[in-house]
Amino acid sequence: MFADRARIYVRSGKGGDGHVSFRREKYVPNGGPDGGDGGSGGSIILEVDDGLNTLTDYRHVRRYHAQDGENGGKRNCRGKNGDDLILKVPEGTVIKEAESGKVIADMSGENRRFVLLPGGHGGNGNQHYATSTMQAPKYAQPGQPAKELELLMELKVIADVGLVGFPNVGKSTFLTQVSNARPKIANYHFTTLNPHLGVVDLPDAKGFVIADIPGLIEGASEGVGLGFEFLRHIERTRVIIHIVDAAGTEGRDPIQDIYAINRELETYNPGIAKRPQVIAANKTDMIFSAAETEDPVQKLKDEFEPKGIQVFPISAISGKGVKALLYHVRNMLDHTEDKPIIFEQEFFPELMFPDANEPYTVTYNEKEDEYVVEGPRIEKMLGYTNLESEKGFTFFQKFLKANGILDQLEELGIEEGDTVRMYGLSFDYYK
Repeated sequence: MFADRARIYVRSGKGGDGHVSFRREKYVPNGGPDGGDGGSGGSIILEVDDGLNTLTDYRHVRRYHAQDGENGGKRNCRGKNGDDLILKVPEGTVIKEAESGKVIADMSGENRRFVLLPGGHGGNGNQHYATSTMQAPKYAQPGQPAKELELLMELKVIADVGLVGFPNVGKSTFLTQVSNARPKIANYHFTTLNPHLGVVDLPDAKGFVIADIPGLIEGASEGVGLGFEFLRHIERTRVIIHIVDAAGTEGRDPIQDIYAINRELETYNPGIAKRPQVIAANKTDMIFSAAETEDPVQKLKDEFEPKGIQVFPISAISGKGVKALLYHVRNMLDHTEDKPIIFEQEFFPELMFPDANEPYTVTYNEKEDEYVVEGPRIEKMLGYTNLESEKGFTFFQKFLKANGILDQLEELGIEEGDTVRMYGLSFDYYK
């Protein structure tokens, strides 16, 4: 099956420890400290590889470690840096923190390379701690610890147009007719198990990328069948072509089919259901063979065109009516926002790992009767976080807890209702 989702564990490299040693040479009876510094650990880096289109590799191997830095040595020898570990992913992969489900990185558009977890810095050797009063320091700095995360990786197909509809309505046949894609076609439900991308070239207009989103069923938005596996691929599309079996060859009502699929889209993500749609009434070459008393295409037009959704009768097999539909879709794309749909970062790994180089202070200002929290990491966190949103404020609270700030406030005797100030922002403290 198409591998578009994987859960993995990643760990950056630990920094090497600084070394404790002293010069021991002939004729140098009192040699000074010469312990070398430890090397830095390797980083975990994400990189887009245009040759990949699935996350299959990450289903087989689930743990990834960058190399640790080497410890420092004698004679001021610095330890070797650990090698970075580069994880190659297909374009369109969204990286999330597994527990919270928050987005760390969207490997799309210009974001081709992302340093996920930097390696730990190497520790200083004892040569750095010699002073006039301490000429033989027997102390060296340990390397910074490794950083680790559990990730959820999701591939969300990048296409301008998405094809939706029930199984066997002719989506794969349509895609074969209009593009260079060659999906397998057979008369079985769920024949298409993976999204197929095709490029539509128009002689006198700009082309576009179209994706055949596999057949949906009712309940897909609740995970029935392969619902979640497929619905995520339509999240980036700007226009939706809704293909229906206008001839009702499987005994279904095409009007009810459209309403059913739109309910699934609305339930999964209300924003998707609001995107521009056009209806392709397929299999028109089979309509009158059943001696229909009413024209089903006209019934579709009467139902949906007053709502602003145009209906185009087509035959995906013969190609009849397809050209008019494609030019209409191109016009729809020209009148929709061309800004690529990129998922914004919500989780910032660097804020969850204390850095000795970025300390913070927690103090009580008796004059103002308030508790003050300051430091570069606090200022950076406030700059990253939208405290007006519920998600942002929850992240802010977790940050304070994870970094021991709440514990320090309680050690200073803070009580409910007391004021905490951080760089001009004031908060009331409640457990």
